Amino acid sequence: MTEPVRLLYIDDDPGLARLVTRTLAGRGCEVVHAPDGEAGLALIASERFDVVALDHHMPLETGLDILPRIRALADPPPVIYVTGSEDSRVAVAALKAGAVDYVWKDLQGHFRELLAEAVATAVLQDRTRREKERAEAEVREARDRAELLLREVNHRVANSLALVAALVRMQANTVTDAAARAALEETQTRITAIAGIHRRLYTSDDVRVVAVDAYLATLVEDLDGAMNATGQRHRLLLEAEPVEVATDKAVSLGVIVTELVTNAYKYAYPDGVTGEIRITARRDGDMLRLTVADDGVGWQGSGTPRGTGLGSRIVRAMASNLRAQIDYAQAEKGTAASIDIAL
Repeated sequence: MTEPVRLLYIDDDPGLARLVTRTLAGRGCEVVHAPDGEAGLALIASERFDVVALDHHMPLETGLDILPRIRALADPPPVIYVTGSEDSRVAVAALKAGAVDYVWKDLQGHFRELLAEAVATAVLQDRTRREKERAEAEVREARDRAELLLREVNHRVANSLALVAALVRMQANTVTDAAARAALEETQTRITAIAGIHRRLYTSDDVRVVAVDAYLATLVEDLDGAMNATGQRHRLLLEAEPVEVATDKAVSLGVIVTELVTNAYKYAYPDGVTGEIRITARRDGDMLRLTVADDGVGWQGSGTPRGTGLGSRIVRAMASNLRAQIDYAQAEKGTAASIDIAL
């Protein structure tokens, strides 16, 4: 042992304690003797010891009575059980009670050398355990600091995006050209969708993932308010299972939902007609299936899109980011666009 080791030796035999002290002193140990369990417990509570050697036979109690009380102390030292009993059940009981090792007392006195080896091993294992726990605690603290910083970054990004969306909205209100106003309003909606991801992240316990059901509920509420503000009133229905997706996937997912819902608001139903737009997100094995459907005039993803076609290009781009593609169901009525995302 290269570092000084403090050993508490609990034994009612003072002569044997002196022999143990002499043997272990040559191994770099400072041995403190306690004549009984109560004295040993008092010393452990008031002083630092690297290891305890606990004898089995004592006048008023056995080491098996003292061992659980040692283990119940805050941050107790490792305990090596010393016994002269040939009954192996004593050693087994000591190990079950929390002893890290045991040493047999023999008539020839070899046990002192064996005790020295057991002490060295116990101290090394305990120091290794403590170093590992300290390293793990440092890693946890570093991770917590990083996550706190990331949440703060997401908070600031969300606020900045909200400000940008507000500025775009203000700009739209000053524009007289209808097409330009519509383009600015759509831009504002897209910014709001991405800002929603960051709002969800800085309030989340885990910034690596986003809960799809909670995020889509907020997004749908924002979309409904934005579309109603333009005079387009349809019924938005959401059915989402509690599934978590990676943050980067959630960003693309939110943009896709925004574009599909916006397109349905604008083009699914003729002027003056109100209808339903349904968003569903269901888990299917290791995939998440997202569907946006309506009962309007219908479009199966082919042919010339209405409007500028920018929304369709954005949807395809986001789907490509997810290594997926948008599928349009062949239906007699309405449009149903779906995408399968790997979880």
